[in-house]
Amino acid sequence: MPKSASTVDPADVARFTRLGNEWWNLTGSMAPLHKLNPVRIAFIRDRILAHFPGPDGSPRDVRRGKPLAGLSVLDIGCGGGILSEPIARLGAAVTGIDPGADNIGVASTHAEQSGVEIDYRATTAEELAATGARFDVVMAMEVVEHVTDVKAFVGTACEMVKPGGLFFAATLNRTLKSFALAIVGAEYVLRWVPKGTHRWEQFVTPAELAEAIETAGLDVTDRSGVVFNPLANAWRASRDMDVNYMLAAEKPVLMADQAF
Repeated sequence: MPKSASTVDPADVARFTRLGNEWWNLTGSMAPLHKLNPVRIAFIRDRILAHFPGPDGSPRDVRRGKPLAGLSVLDIGCGGGILSEPIARLGAAVTGIDPGADNIGVASTHAEQSGVEIDYRATTAEELAATGARFDVVMAMEVVEHVTDVKAFVGTACEMVKPGGLFFAATLNRTLKSFALAIVGAEYVLRWVPKGTHRWEQFVTPAELAEAIETAGLDVTDRSGVVFNPLANAWRASRDMDVNYMLAAEKPVLMADQAF
């Protein structure tokens, strides 16, 4: 696949664009993602704090008001900005991209109303990478299961990680358990998300995602499952990666950018 070719799935873009202001409705169709957010934020924040020294060279401290100050972060497939905003509030200079212009409109409006500064752009990862843009941290959370070519997409995303930087991805494992819980359970029984939000055949196993990341020249440094606790009505990190999981990876400092 040529480097500039898009891995965007138009059907998925249209599906998420139809959400409109539902992105920020805490009791609407995006409610599960809002509940998942604390686990995603903690996973990303804690690994960034442990990896990057502070602007003055001292260790970063979550107890400081802006612990991610001085770092550039790219949120690929940012949607309405559910993850971009809290990462920006932690002090990072966040760029959020999404191929859906309406999604970017919702994200921009909400950020402005909330007093959060974020550089939102209606574009694809491939288009942004072609400009030579590079970031300390690149996030592709709940995105890879919606692209047409996982390996090409991951290669492009990892290309935009600066040497010594970090890449984060979260997605759904392709198992019988994920079909039962994420498709049948979440979409048809519990009605957590609209029917057709996910296609099981597009789910990505941890081994497949790790291979794509490592092919792009990065080293997978951490992984975590994410499970739902119905008694607490909350998500938590777990060793169980059968359904939802997250990976973190580092680009070697001396690694030269490759062409994908």
